[in-house]
Amino acid sequence: MEPLLGVLLGLILAAASSAQNNCTCATNKWTVCAQDGSGNCTCVLVGSNHRVDCSTLTSKCLLMKAEMTPLKEKRFWGQPRVLLDIDGIYNPDCEDSGVFKARQCNQAATCWCVNTAGVRRTEKGDKSLSCGELVRTSWIYIEMKHKKRSRAFNVTNIEDALRHLFESRYKLHPKFITAVKYNFPLIRIQLNQQGSEKSRCDVDIADVAYYFEKDIKDDSVFRSNRTLTVNGDALDIEKIRIYYVDEKPPQFCMKQLAAGASAVVTVVTMAAGFGIAVLVILRRLRTRKYEKIEMKEMGEIRAPSLQ
Repeated sequence: MEPLLGVLLGLILAAASSAQNNCTCATNKWTVCAQDGSGNCTCVLVGSNHRVDCSTLTSKCLLMKAEMTPLKEKRFWGQPRVLLDIDGIYNPDCEDSGVFKARQCNQAATCWCVNTAGVRRTEKGDKSLSCGELVRTSWIYIEMKHKKRSRAFNVTNIEDALRHLFESRYKLHPKFITAVKYNFPLIRIQLNQQGSEKSRCDVDIADVAYYFEKDIKDDSVFRSNRTLTVNGDALDIEKIRIYYVDEKPPQFCMKQLAAGASAVVTVVTMAAGFGIAVLVILRRLRTRKYEKIEMKEMGEIRAPSLQ
């Protein structure tokens, strides 16, 4: 009887250990997961202890915040790619819902306004800067260039593969994938998601674009990496650029715009002046050339009369 109880106890402990090992977040590697007393797996985000829904994508703001944690703690797991931006490295401020706060500031108390993708859309200011609402990014254009290969991919195959990827891996509804174009070796993907069209269950295109960019750059947010293939052939991307279009135009102060316009006018004026100078020099050279030819011809005409 005792050996039987020992076997049963061993099986129970093994099952518990296996369940604990399976307590991970498949959609976010920047999480710490543990089972509660009821056996449910609960995952929280590194750095913020924000509870994560592992059945869908984590918001871009929370991901950026988690990626900043190793830098703040002076230690790294693997090789995380910290946020590098023209505005410097900063720890984003997120709402409780996970979206970006309209105003972001860095350690030097320099602030700016962002859209729902976390991209700066105003000039920089100090703590007194007021951003008002968080402007939604409704269009995202992704441009990619794949590595050299002996022949182009089939257009239909590559478009189907990318649409399937966005729908299956990132859970993006097909109605938000408005275009996938391929012109060897360039690939263009267009995502469109108006605020009125997005339900609470829909993933945000800004989060999708961030996850996709991480996958392309071999720094996946998912627990497992995935090789992008087209009919069994690897689709190796060497360049990727992402453009964001907001529902409202960016806001920049007139002083900066005036300075930019003045610079443009100055450059145009200098170019025009240089062009005029070149034309004058060329005209003079041509005139001298014609004078020499005319004098030569006159000398040839007069020469016989001297004989």
